Amino acid sequence: MNSIHPVDILFTKEIPSLGTIHIRPLDLDKDLSTIHSWVNRPYAQYWGLLDSAPEKVRSTYEEILRSGTQAFIGEISGRQEFLVEQYDAAHELSAYYESKAGDTGMHILISPPDRPVRGFTWSIFSTVMEFLFSNAQIQRVIVEPDIRNEKIHVLNKKAGFIYHKQISLSHKTAWLATCERAQFHKALEG
Repeated sequence: MNSIHPVDILFTKEIPSLGTIHIRPLDLDKDLSTIHSWVNRPYAQYWGLLDSAPEKVRSTYEEILRSGTQAFIGEISGRQEFLVEQYDAAHELSAYYESKAGDTGMHILISPPDRPVRGFTWSIFSTVMEFLFSNAQIQRVIVEPDIRNEKIHVLNKKAGFIYHKQISLSHKTAWLATCERAQFHKALEG
């Protein structure tokens, strides 16, 4: 378990059935072994790091952070439970959609459960969306999940994402989907 220094916390949400979720910046020194464990499991195949050594995962994330993408770790009760990447969608995906001011891209990887907890994944996913929209400049979240990743499609649609079209990226065929702030809030109400 890791303890979070209060100045590192960027966002906090209390979920009665889970506890307090804290989101903080990724710290490769502290988080590498956990991320390495996650991305090397079959459920994380869409991250493209199966069978990767820790050094490969570290170098991949060092490059991701150098590119301007931000990465965050979510913790519940001091335990790392999810990874979020926030990237410049207008830069990364401009060939595939008409970008607007206030767009941001997002990737999420949730830890494999030790034991099933009802609502765990949705609680984390909706908390990440609230975290992103807590920045007043962000008006729309853009995602491009692999077309084969059925589990993330269910979460995206539950959160209000609208699926527009399939796109061919260098490493996958993906769905391009968007969720505006109002769409997310409407989805939470329904």
